[in-house]
Amino acid sequence: MPTNVNKWIIALTVMLPTLMVIVDTSVVNVSLDHIRGSLSAGIDEATWSITSYLAANAIIIPMTGWLSRLFGRKQYLIFSVGLFTLSSLFCGLAWNIQSLVFFRVLQGLAGGSLQPMSQSILLETFPPRQHGMAMAIFGAGVMFGPIIGPVMGGWITDNWTWHWIFYINIPIGIISILMTLLFIVDPHYIKGSKMKIDYWGLIFLAVGVGCLQMILDRGRRLDWFSSETIIWLSIMSVAALILFVIIEIFAEYPIVNFKAFKNYSFSIGNVVAFFVMFNLFGSIVLLPIYLQTLMGYTATLAGLVLAPGGIASLFAMAIAGILISRINPKIIIAAGIIMVSYSTYLMSAFNRSADFVTILEPRIYMGIGMGFVMVPLFTLTLSHIRKEEMGNATSIFNLVRNLGGSFVVAFSTTLLTRRAQFHQSRLIDHLTPFDMNYMWSSHQTARVLDYQGFEPAFTNKGGLVVIYKKLLLEASMMSFNDVFYVMSVMLIIMLPLVVCMRYIRYKSSGSQ
Repeated sequence: MPTNVNKWIIALTVMLPTLMVIVDTSVVNVSLDHIRGSLSAGIDEATWSITSYLAANAIIIPMTGWLSRLFGRKQYLIFSVGLFTLSSLFCGLAWNIQSLVFFRVLQGLAGGSLQPMSQSILLETFPPRQHGMAMAIFGAGVMFGPIIGPVMGGWITDNWTWHWIFYINIPIGIISILMTLLFIVDPHYIKGSKMKIDYWGLIFLAVGVGCLQMILDRGRRLDWFSSETIIWLSIMSVAALILFVIIEIFAEYPIVNFKAFKNYSFSIGNVVAFFVMFNLFGSIVLLPIYLQTLMGYTATLAGLVLAPGGIASLFAMAIAGILISRINPKIIIAAGIIMVSYSTYLMSAFNRSADFVTILEPRIYMGIGMGFVMVPLFTLTLSHIRKEEMGNATSIFNLVRNLGGSFVVAFSTTLLTRRAQFHQSRLIDHLTPFDMNYMWSSHQTARVLDYQGFEPAFTNKGGLVVIYKKLLLEASMMSFNDVFYVMSVMLIIMLPLVVCMRYIRYKSSGSQ
């Protein structure tokens, strides 16, 4: 990095496009109905505008380090931001669902590289003793994006049109390109170099990761392995990824250098990061569903429950960035994991009578815990990687982190459905003439309906309908409790791995 450019200017330069990409991952979700109606598309067709973006994103992320070495990181960064901005324009101008999906693929291919590049530039710009501060900046973007995305998307769609969720990227993209031209300089080891292109590696990576993303996104709707489509996608994904790993091990210029996993802190950090993001995205996905389907919250109120947790995490990250240079980061990570796991455990005790404060409290705990986990975890995972290998390492790390989010959406929604069916069948066993509580409730409900003026022939059947509806709601509530509990346990078992991570204490030697 150029010594005459302030590190905070560089941080702003790389975080602008990164935040734009992270927001775009979730901004379309709340506008999907508007897009579907405007472009006369079916539900499955419309969801391809989300799936295509995520799949393209997942494919390009692990290639980032290799592409940066091939073309030069600054040139590739400018190209990525430029393509993302241009494709955003065409997404807004899309004339049918097919054109929107095509331009969303271009958006995903352009945007996937921006997160790992930003992370590697930040780690190279800030000295080792300030890596905690650098990762606090990056983590703020990672946490802020998924929270502001749905809120911003809903507001823009309601007050303008869905086209503007894409147009808003254009001025940000132009500013990012200008700042990159002015302030970013490639170090000598990352400039463009002539390399033999690993075509087979490219093909197998694209097929393997692309099919995996499609499986995770469409598996629940197609009932997983009862669908031939999912079976064939799974076979293709597993075969392609195995062949990809074999080819990369022996390639002269591998697209993904798996030697990074020889660093055991890096390997452990990736595992922990996967389950941390698993927990975070699981709660972000499940809480709005719980609030809107069982508690009757509006989308705005559901957003208000999520937002304070995001704000709490920003403050916690700032504190963690300061503490990381003073105490062992593993202590901060452990404290954060315990707090996040505890917050999810509290969510497993929710019921349909929970008030706003009761629901809000665990989200704030989670935000604080995530802030404490993110900064030291990013730092310990990547700080022991040589600068020459940083691009490759951040690419792998961001792919694993993103896959954690993708896996939990598929896992949590599937488990939610299966557990709801289980609890429904268990509860319905009590709806018999021999259960006194059921008979009393049925009789009382029939009397209420009769008092409200319904026909006598309807009151008894209507009473059964009311009770059965309540049973379904209770079964659904219990399934939410189960999923939150499982997520809590899955995260807490990561604590022993944190202890095994490597920690080097850097001495403070004045500001840089």
